[in-house]
Amino acid sequence: MTRHAFKMKLKKGFEKEYKARHDALWPELLRELEAAGVSDYSIYLDEETSTLFAFQKLKDHHTSASLPSTAIVKKWWKYMGDIMETNPDNSPVAVDLGEVFHMD
Repeated sequence: MTRHAFKMKLKKGFEKEYKARHDALWPELLRELEAAGVSDYSIYLDEETSTLFAFQKLKDHHTSASLPSTAIVKKWWKYMGDIMETNPDNSPVAVDLGEVFHMD
């Protein structure tokens, strides 16, 4: 199992909308994430900076690298693109974070 953390940026004023969209996460997207080996996935918001901090666990031999090419992930990115900082392909601007400490 691998732990993976990254950050993204939410546009100001969309905090409630971001939460509402995730509270109603599409079942087909959830199934795609699980099938790719993603589990224990959490996203936190720093309201002062609008920075989103995401953490997930990836199973051994996971296929999460293929997620960006799936139709459902592309559809989600387009859906979320109006409230987040995005790349030209609608993917969220995401920065991987290196682990500096862990305690079980």
